[in-house]
Amino acid sequence: MVTARVQIVDVAPRDGLQSDAVMFTTEQKLELIRRIEAAGIDRIEVASFVHPGRVPQMADAEAVFAGLSARVPGNGMPSELQRSPRGNDKAASHIGLVLNERGFDRALAANVGEINVVVAVTDEFSQANQAMSTDESIAAASIVMRRAAEHGIPVSVTLSVAFGCPFIGEVSVDRVLGVVHRIATKGPSEIALADTIGCAVPVAVRGLISAVSDCIDPAIHLRAHFHNTRNSGLANALAAVESGVRVIDASLGGIGGCPFAPRATGNIPTEDLVYLLHRSGYETGVSLERLLAASGWLESELGHPVPSLVAKAGPFPM
Repeated sequence: MVTARVQIVDVAPRDGLQSDAVMFTTEQKLELIRRIEAAGIDRIEVASFVHPGRVPQMADAEAVFAGLSARVPGNGMPSELQRSPRGNDKAASHIGLVLNERGFDRALAANVGEINVVVAVTDEFSQANQAMSTDESIAAASIVMRRAAEHGIPVSVTLSVAFGCPFIGEVSVDRVLGVVHRIATKGPSEIALADTIGCAVPVAVRGLISAVSDCIDPAIHLRAHFHNTRNSGLANALAAVESGVRVIDASLGGIGGCPFAPRATGNIPTEDLVYLLHRSGYETGVSLERLLAASGWLESELGHPVPSLVAKAGPFPM
């Protein structure tokens, strides 16, 4: 019996590839996106508009979106969040990540249909990742949200290191709530809580989601982003879903991780998450068989194994 539907946002083309030593060509990225879409994923974070010197793997962000432009741009957010940016529709939404107004200008010129902006909840990580304080990052995100609203583009805001910071350790719920409150007043469509360094455990996930849910407008959807650094990512994802979150990030094959987080490993694998959710009674609209085929292709293109375990063991029943 299906208990609910969970939307999966695949971040492999962006968060997955950004820290891999293998540099994909634009054509390889477009093929990766095509294969993820073919499996039924309807939101994909495909590129970040950041300085190429900081993240060289994302230097072709405009070229990636140009390669996708033959398809009709649109918005794959949950139906109640849809704003039909620029009046168009399509099966999948291609998300561009930005950190500031300069990145937004690039994304706007590339005709991006959905924006994700990142705010770190600790000054220490914000300085390391974005060369600005948390207050400055919130100010930058506020400008992006205002300008995106003028163009009818939905914005999700990802709060990085929401469960722990590599530089200061534990992050208090009160600190996260303070940032959430300030962001929520600026009109995001969605707020994502990110375990950037993979330190969270299910009890912490349930507690933070409950606290955040109590302090924001129900019209703002919650999303969760977990890394599997300490092998708790999938348990955390299930805890988030059981706590009412209906949008979860994952990366095909489990590739990726934050290049600015010491010893960080990959995201939770999309195929492992789909297997877990389906076996737990949740619907995703995603074909596990096609995901596994896409994961196999990705592994061959990278030339090294991907972390996914379902990719190795296969589905059950076979």
